[in-house]
Amino acid sequence: MHFRKLIFRRIIEVMAIFFLILTGLFLLFHLSPGDPVSRMVQPGMSAEDASMLISQLGLDQPLWLQYLYYVKNFFTGNFGISFHYGQPVIHIIGRRLPNTILLFTTSVILSAAAGVFWGKLVAWYKGRPIDTWVTILALVCHTLFLPWIALLFIWIFAYHVGWFPLNGMITPEVWIDPSTGFLAKAADIGHHMLLPLLTLFIIHVGSYLLIMRSSMLETLKEDYILTARAKGLSEKRVRNRHAAPNAYLPVVTSIGLSLAFSINGGALTETVFSWPGIGRELIFAVSNNDYPLALACFLFISLVVLVANVIVDVLYAYLDPRIRY
Repeated sequence: MHFRKLIFRRIIEVMAIFFLILTGLFLLFHLSPGDPVSRMVQPGMSAEDASMLISQLGLDQPLWLQYLYYVKNFFTGNFGISFHYGQPVIHIIGRRLPNTILLFTTSVILSAAAGVFWGKLVAWYKGRPIDTWVTILALVCHTLFLPWIALLFIWIFAYHVGWFPLNGMITPEVWIDPSTGFLAKAADIGHHMLLPLLTLFIIHVGSYLLIMRSSMLETLKEDYILTARAKGLSEKRVRNRHAAPNAYLPVVTSIGLSLAFSINGGALTETVFSWPGIGRELIFAVSNNDYPLALACFLFISLVVLVANVIVDVLYAYLDPRIRY
């Protein structure tokens, strides 16, 4: 019963927070310097077209009515028409979202798996050379500046060596050829994805390793570890079956939030590698005053992050009975 109350309370909290975010973005747009009508009207637009646009967007209505339309449109998936693309915003997000999920979810899973494995190992051999060197390497990876390492990799592996494409997600010649099969297209995407994936892996693996190492060291101090050893269990079993599962909890939280924040596509990463995802689209929308697209991207990212927080809390409570009761 307590577990269900926890889930219900977290859902209510997330709904309240998201409603505040929704309202905050509306007020930010309407209360910022200048008026929203002049910001929506594009340069060179005729008076008739401007009047039609204002009417379509409801900017000629009272503020309270605009807010009601704004909330209603969000919950019905109507984010308006992109100024730049001339298409419904929901269609643009739908095309970009799979690209972001493919790259960033893969990088989080791979870096988390490697970080957890090595973090568990170096914590077990604390004080030995493997602990010292791996921890130093993790700290270096964790503190690297992403745009710098990304540009360095492009310069070395794409420009000079030529192992990887310079940018983009696909090779147009491969995709327009009708004889190209599914496996060839998948291989082309994988070839383009390897360099940004390697960059993200190096940047993130250090943080997971350090979190797992710290959590594992705390777990190894617990009495039940001493009891397990006193029962004559092998060191490998004590490490993998008794210590590691309890040390996973902070890592689970970190992975869940990383997956959530990865939905924004790591705007810098997608921009450097010209990867067509949500983050790159958000930067483009803000830079080109495409307000419907920018607003929809912000709201979508906020919603995903909040939902991920609920999932992480529920998962945390499920894995740790002490929180449930």
